[in-house]
Amino acid sequence: MWRNWRNPGAGRTARSGCKLFICLALALVGGAQAQTCSTDEEMDAPTHTALQATAQRYFALAAKGDVGALRENSIASVAGNFSGIAGAVQGNQANLATGKATPRSAFALTIEEQPAGQAAPSGLEFFCGAFGKSGQTASSAVFVLTDLPVGRYAVVILDVAALDGKSDPYVVSFVLQQVAGDWKLGGFYAKAAQAGGHDSTWFRERARAFAAKGETHNAWFYFLAARSLATFVPFMSTRETDTLYDESQKIMPADLPGDKPLELLAGGKSYKIKTIFAYGVAGEVNLIAKYDWPDVSDATKTYAENQAVARAMVAKWPELRDGFSAIVTRATEASGRDYGTLVAVQDLK
Repeated sequence: MWRNWRNPGAGRTARSGCKLFICLALALVGGAQAQTCSTDEEMDAPTHTALQATAQRYFALAAKGDVGALRENSIASVAGNFSGIAGAVQGNQANLATGKATPRSAFALTIEEQPAGQAAPSGLEFFCGAFGKSGQTASSAVFVLTDLPVGRYAVVILDVAALDGKSDPYVVSFVLQQVAGDWKLGGFYAKAAQAGGHDSTWFRERARAFAAKGETHNAWFYFLAARSLATFVPFMSTRETDTLYDESQKIMPADLPGDKPLELLAGGKSYKIKTIFAYGVAGEVNLIAKYDWPDVSDATKTYAENQAVARAMVAKWPELRDGFSAIVTRATEASGRDYGTLVAVQDLK
C-alpha cells in the first residue's frame, strides 16, 4: 500500500473542528493553492473517462490475479515493494473473479507547487465536494495524506456485485498517480461490503437500538462494525463515517481496551485483552476478543483459558447475550501465534 497515505480517523477528534475551519481554510489563499480536489461532477470529462477506464482495467487484472501486470503498471516506489498489493490481490481474487465492477465515485487530487518562499506542508487534507455549515454532505469526502510530492493523484472506488449470487458484494479502490500522462497504480484496497450478510446501515440501526436501551457496549461494537463497512479506504472520511464516529463517541464505554489492555480477572487469573470487535459471519454476529498469553502450544490448556475469558466477558457485560451469537477468544503469543475458541453465548453459564 502507499505508505504516504494516513488514516484520517487517527486525527478525527482534532478534525471535528474542521466543520468551522473549512470556510477559513478556503479563505487562506496560500493553503487553498497548495492542493485541489475534484469529484466526479467537477472534473473534466477526459480525466473522468481516463480514471474510470484505468480502474476497470486494473480491476480486470486483479480479478484474474495477474499481479505481474499490475506491478508493471505501478509507480516505481510501489513496484519496488509490491508484496503488500500482491498479497491483497491474491487474498481477494476468488471473490473478485466472480464479480462485476461498477464505478461508485472518483476523486482527482492535485498537489501544486508552493508559492515562493513557502515551505511545503508535511500533512495535507483534501476537502472534496460541497460542504455545509455542519460539515460534510452526501457527495463530499475528505482525504488525509502526508509527504507526497507535487503531482496529480486519484482515488477511484468500484462496487463489485457477485454474478454467482453467492459471494458478498465488495468494494475495490485504486489509488493512482499520473506519470508521463498515464495513470499508474499506487495502492489497492479490497473489502467486503457486508459482514454476515449485513451492511453498514444494518449495523448502524442495530447500534442505535442498543444505545436506546442503554446497552452501550453492544452499541459501541456495532457502531465500530458499521463504520468499518462504510470506510472504503483508511485515509478517507465521508459524512457517513463522520456521523458514525460522532454517534459512537457519545456512548463510548470507559472500560474498553485502548492504549493499554483491558485487565480482566477470572478464576484468580488476570487476562490482558488487547482488542475487541464485532464480526459478522453466516448471518450471525460474533464478538472477537484477542488477549496476551505466553504460550498457546498446549491446545487443551489454551482452550480452557479461552473459555474462562469468554465467561468473564459475559459476566462483566451481561448485555453481550443480547448482542452476539458467540464469543470468539484468541490467546495470542508475543510472536503472533494464536489459538482461538468459539463459544456460543447460550452455552456460557
